[in-house]
Parts: sequence; structure tokens; C-alpha cells
Amino acid sequence: MDAILIGIILGIVQGISEWIPISSKTQILLVSTLILGLSFSQGYAFGLFMEIGTIFAAIIYFRREVYNVILAIVKLGKGGDLKLLVYLIVVTIITGIVGVPIYLFIVNLITGPVVGIPMSILGLVLIIDGLVIYLSRKKFVPNRSLKDMRLKDFIIIGIAQGLAALPGVSRSGMTTSALLLLGVKPEEAFRLSFLALIPAALGAIGVSVIISKHTVTNVIHIISLNALVISIIVATLVSLILIESLLRFAKSNRILLLVFTLGAIALISGIISGLTSYLP
Repeated sequence: MDAILIGIILGIVQGISEWIPISSKTQILLVSTLILGLSFSQGYAFGLFMEIGTIFAAIIYFRREVYNVILAIVKLGKGGDLKLLVYLIVVTIITGIVGVPIYLFIVNLITGPVVGIPMSILGLVLIIDGLVIYLSRKKFVPNRSLKDMRLKDFIIIGIAQGLAALPGVSRSGMTTSALLLLGVKPEEAFRLSFLALIPAALGAIGVSVIISKHTVTNVIHIISLNALVISIIVATLVSLILIESLLRFAKSNRILLLVFTLGAIALISGIISGLTSYLP
């Protein structure tokens, strides 16, 4: 298949699936195995590596927050956004503690049905989130933001994000669900979830390159460097559109529709992934 077409397909899949609750690494895994003939371990490692494009998009979109975090580091907490820095550090550390062992196990053992089951559960969780928001709005409006959150909240989010190392589990879906269940207002939940991606994805790429260096190198040779570059560019552009759309939607009164829709997508995606895993 033409390198440009491969790059466009992979970029679109990554750019869309990273921000909605259908595991991006699993979708890339499925596409790369079906279209490119990669093994499951190659597809899984490549799925993590493909997050370069979404990292670029997150940094570009949240450039002000990134600048304030860097400022807090440079000025040793005497400037910038110290609370956001602490949030990212704690969440990333916990993500690594939970996620790296899962990655080391999964990279050598990927079973079919497991891909679909966690995603279906996540879909149900998101739908429950929507019900919680709907019912809670009759008594109180979720209005927690980053300044109201404590260390235990950060740890919970880190655990949720670490569990996303499992095939079929969406990182954004896990973290957004955790934030919503902690009473964080929807628009802030999406923002904090997207920001947590940056250090977590950088770490995931680092682990993928270190642990599966030979596999990643082989995949790049199979796909070609041109296709990889194109896929990263496309993923960045598509991601910017998705981030803006989801955050705009989260600020509106239609947040319940968004949560229920994302939940349904995750549920259906999990069922389809589970069923296709049984196909020869």
C-alpha cells in the first residue's frame, strides 16, 4: 500500500481514537495487523509510539498551561502553575508504577477476548458517569476544579491512567471517568485528562523504545519513515480538531449527551473488538 495512504489512515485513526473512549493503541494495533500484517506485539508497541502526534497536538493546544508548568519548574515553584505541576508529577509517577508492569506483561502476551472486555466495562462506567451527573445536578452541580483537588485525587487518577496500559482500555476514557466520579466539573475533567496525556505518553514512548527497541525499529522499516512522518502530522491536525470540539462540547449544556455518546461508543467498540477476536 502507498506510504502516503498508510500514513493518512494511521494518523486519522490515532488522532480520533486518542481523545474519545476507544483505545487508540488498540485501534492502531487492529489496523496495523489487518492492513500491514504486523504481529500483535509489533502493533501494540507501534500503537504506543504513534502517540507522538497526539503529544504535539496537546502541547500546541495547551501551550499556555505547558509554559506555566515549565515556569514553575524553572522558578522552583515560586512562579507558574505549581498545583498543575504537582498534579502532573504525581499522576505520571503513579501511572508509571501501575502501567509499566502491565506493559511488560502485555507486550509478550496479548489475548483476543481481553481486548474487548475492558472497553465494554469502560463504556458502562461512562454511561454510569452520565447518570451520576444527571442525578447529582438535581441536588448539586459538580464544580470541583484543580485547586480543590488533593493528593489522594491525583493518586486515583494516576491509577486509572496506568490501567489504560491494558489493551482495549482508553486512557482518556479512564482518566475522564475518574475525574467525573471525583466531582470535577466536566470541562475541567476533560482539560485535566488531556493535560495528563503529555508526560504519560512521553513516558510510554520512552518505555516502548527502551523495552521494545528492536520491535519498534522493525515496524518503522516495514511501514517506512515517510508513512510514519505523515501519520504523525495527520494525527496532530486531527487531534487539534478533536480537542477543541470536545472541550467546547464539555462547556455546553449538552455534556450529558457527550458522556452518554462516548459511553455508547466505548461499549460498542468493546463488543466489536471482543467478537472480532474470535474470528480466524
